[in-house]
Order: sequence, then structure tokens, then C-alpha cells
Amino acid sequence: MASGTIRYWAAAKAASGIAEERYEARTLADALDSARERHTERADFARVLLRCSFLVDGKPVGKRAHDAVELRDGGTVEVLPPFAGGSA
Repeated sequence: MASGTIRYWAAAKAASGIAEERYEARTLADALDSARERHTERADFARVLLRCSFLVDGKPVGKRAHDAVELRDGGTVEVLPPFAGGSA
């Protein structure tokens, strides 16, 4: 089991009500499940996480299964809002 920090940005920060919190988890899926359990009183939190992207120790998770993304001691999970894009 690893321990580290989850940092919430933009809509995820608003939905969680905090900027960051600690994790104790083996995988990204475990860390996110624990966060959902801690924030059950915040109705939008779980829904917002479905739209977010994630960086683990600065590397994009992309489409990898969250249960396949191992976390490390002292690591950081960044929870990022969906990004708009396109050309003018």
C-alpha cells in the first residue's frame, strides 16, 4: 500500500470542497474509490470524477484501466477537469 497526495483542480476541487487530500492505496482505482467514499455527502463529486482526466506523478493516465495504474509512496495524483479545444 502506498501513501501520497491527490490534488483536485477546477470542477473537481469545487465538487470535493478541498484542494488536496492524502491517499492510502495500491492503485489509482483504489484511491479514487476511497475518495468517493469520503465525499459521499457531496452530490456532484462522483459524477465530476467521471469527466476528469488524471496525471500520476506527472504522467497522463489516458485510457489505461485505473486498476492497472500502480501508485507509489510519496506520489501525486492530479485530478484535472475536461479540457476544451479546437481551432478558431
